Amino acid sequence: MLAEDSVLLRDGLVGLLGRCGHEVVAAVGDAGALIAAVEEHAPDVVVTDVRMPPGFQDEGLHAAVRLRERRPALPVLVLSQYVQRAYAAELLDSGDGTGVGYLLKDRVGQVEEFVEALAEVADGGTVVDPEVVRQLLRRRRDPLERLTPREREVLALVAEGRSNGAVARQLVVSEAAVGKHIGSILTKLDLPPATETHRRVLAVLAYLRA
Repeated sequence: MLAEDSVLLRDGLVGLLGRCGHEVVAAVGDAGALIAAVEEHAPDVVVTDVRMPPGFQDEGLHAAVRLRERRPALPVLVLSQYVQRAYAAELLDSGDGTGVGYLLKDRVGQVEEFVEALAEVADGGTVVDPEVVRQLLRRRRDPLERLTPREREVLALVAEGRSNGAVARQLVVSEAAVGKHIGSILTKLDLPPATETHRRVLAVLAYLRA
């Protein structure tokens, strides 16, 4: 089962997997279709991109996490240009931690490398690009290390339950400036827009955990 929004890459992967002896039961271009196709076809393994329609943020990875919640034994291999840390750790921790992988497209040097990784994940193994590991470890050390002192100050006040207006009055700045700081904080904490999560709450939780 393949999920990739780029038509050319999707068709190329379908052909590649077919030549390597794999049957692609469905190839889709968005996260909703991915979830529906898995329910319909019950594939042996899923290969998915991270950024997919409609928002091109983390839809594919979020869908993979949801699928693993429903089917912990479903093998999933993420193949992407990006390390989306917000859900990558959750995916790698899902199920019992087996049958899961995360590869970066630009770092796959040979076709055989990808095919071998897919087979390993399908057999219950774990395959993770070292760059993904490095970024996840950096996030776990201190998710706030990328924030400026002012951004930390803003986040601390938000964690106290203050509105943007209240934060602005406390820091003697404009409310627009507070809004810009909060936008920067959400970006640095890898919290892209999502319909099913409240980013401001997630930012406060990251602050409290740190």
